[in-house]
Amino acid sequence: MIQTVIFDMDGVIVDTEPVHHYAYHQHFKLLGIEVSDEMYATFTGNSTKNVFQKLKDAFSLEEDVNDLVQKKRSIFNDAFDTKEDLYLIDGVEALIKRLYNDGIQLIVASSASKVTIERVFNRFHLHQYFTHIVSGEDFPKSKPHPAIFEHAASLSIAPKENCIVIEDSTNGIQAAVSAGIFCVGYDSFHSKDQDLSKANIIIRHFDELNFEKVRDLN
Repeated sequence: MIQTVIFDMDGVIVDTEPVHHYAYHQHFKLLGIEVSDEMYATFTGNSTKNVFQKLKDAFSLEEDVNDLVQKKRSIFNDAFDTKEDLYLIDGVEALIKRLYNDGIQLIVASSASKVTIERVFNRFHLHQYFTHIVSGEDFPKSKPHPAIFEHAASLSIAPKENCIVIEDSTNGIQAAVSAGIFCVGYDSFHSKDQDLSKANIIIRHFDELNFEKVRDLN
């Protein structure tokens, strides 16, 4: 029986990707580099630090990775605070409340920085539903490495066999699979160009999940 649901954040709880896209590409312009759409798509599910390590290697950037990260986050934070049309993913708030009210433990495990997670959770008043927040910035390797989900599962009230992960990215699903945790792939227009085929099941709207279905997964 499932007792813990581990949520990814970007693309699952909230779609911050347009803000990230804007911030990254503004930064790319400042750095004088051209990042193809194909290369950018591979960044999904990676921490900002790992993205800039890849970019530093690919474009022989002289700047320190940590300085690159801070500049991008500064652009992102300015855009996040002024962006009015930022909403939770359709149906996810109702699912979160249903699971919480039915006694399911909720954990978020996101590649986003702690600052970004806090901004999202404060803006949408989500702290009350989640027992733990796990940020990818605390791990040397990003998804698809399983460390973030292994750690999230270690915080569960139950063994990982009684946990599920909800993910929308190729890297995130691979991380969940590598961690040995049942994975629900969320397929939405925010997940374009992502391969969800390794997920145990795929949903297209959060209305497809309820307490009874979640409880009996795996």
